[in-house]
Amino acid sequence: MALLEEGASPRDISDALAEHKALKISKKYPDSMVIGCDQILEHRGTILSKPESVEMARNQLAMLRGNRHRLHSAAVICHQASPIWRHVGQAQLEMRTFSDAYLDAYIGRNWDSIRHAVGAYKLEEEGVRLFSRIDGDYFSILGLPLLNILAYLGTSGELET
Repeated sequence: MALLEEGASPRDISDALAEHKALKISKKYPDSMVIGCDQILEHRGTILSKPESVEMARNQLAMLRGNRHRLHSAAVICHQASPIWRHVGQAQLEMRTFSDAYLDAYIGRNWDSIRHAVGAYKLEEEGVRLFSRIDGDYFSILGLPLLNILAYLGTSGELET
């Protein structure tokens, strides 16, 4: 990832990825407001991606268990192929300690879903059971800082308030 090589922070990477997604669609539909979102999981200075295999999911969850990590959830709104609003929310999550047997069973039950999620968990599903503490906006943790987006759309006149 070029941004990592340039020394960009996880926060800035999530913002750049969200902007890239929004701009790509906004160029095709310039008269529409387009929302792009992305999320980065940071643990001890390392960025974790979506697991590509069951083994990778197991390694990620084993590394996160008993520890805190941070999610950076970015949203960028583009109009006329230009960013007009952006927000990056952060949340800190502490994963509880759990047995290897639970870890393996969790992955077995949830692989089809968690393979599409950074950190190999989805808080809105069984993944919530992995945590002992969560500090931050729920929607940002899900990858869409919805309250911030709605606030902007309200103040900009796009939504009735």
